[in-house]
Amino acid sequence: MTTIITGNFLQQDGAQRAMTDLAGAGFSPEHMTTFFVNPPGQHDRYPLGGDEDESAGTEGAPAGSAIGATVGGAVGIAVGLTAVPVLGPGAAVAAAGVGAYAGSLVGALGNAGDRSSPETHTAMEELRYDEPPRKSGMLVAVSAPVSAQQDTAIGILRTHGATDIERSEGAIVAGDWTDFNPLMPLRLVAG
Repeated sequence: MTTIITGNFLQQDGAQRAMTDLAGAGFSPEHMTTFFVNPPGQHDRYPLGGDEDESAGTEGAPAGSAIGATVGGAVGIAVGLTAVPVLGPGAAVAAAGVGAYAGSLVGALGNAGDRSSPETHTAMEELRYDEPPRKSGMLVAVSAPVSAQQDTAIGILRTHGATDIERSEGAIVAGDWTDFNPLMPLRLVAG
C-alpha cells in the first residue's frame, strides 16, 4: 500500500487536464487513474445494486407486516360482516382482504427502524456517521509515496479545480486502483 492523493472533478475535461499535468510533473501513467464515482447508495456492491445487502432499517418489517395483516384482517372481517345486509356476502371477504393489506402495510412501516438513531447503524455507517459522504464525479487518483510528490499532486489538483482533495492508502497498478472502496470515509487534506 502507498499513499494516494485524489481529487474529485465535476467535469471530465478538468480531470483529463489534471492527469496531463500530473504526467508532465513526472508521475507515471501506471500509477495514475481516473474514473467516475457513483452517487452514495449506487455503488452496485451487491447483486441487486446498492451499498448494503438490505434496505436500512427494515429488520423488523416482516414481523410488523404479519401482525398488521392479522389485526387488519380481523378488523376487515368485523366491518365486512356489518355490511353484509347492505352489500351482500362478498362484503366480508372483500373487507377482510382490504383490512389485511392495509394492516400489513401499516405494520411493516411501523416496524421499520429509525435510522436517525446511532444505535441502529452498522459498523461501516458508524465509521461514516460524522464524515461527509464521497461525492459523485470524476475521481483523479495518483500514487505519491513521498511527501514532496504528495505536495505536487495536491497543487496540480487544486490548480485544475478539484474538490474533496484527500490523502488515502491503496494500490494503483497498471492504471487501476485495485482496492478502492467508495464507502470509506474521506480523509481530506488541510486547506
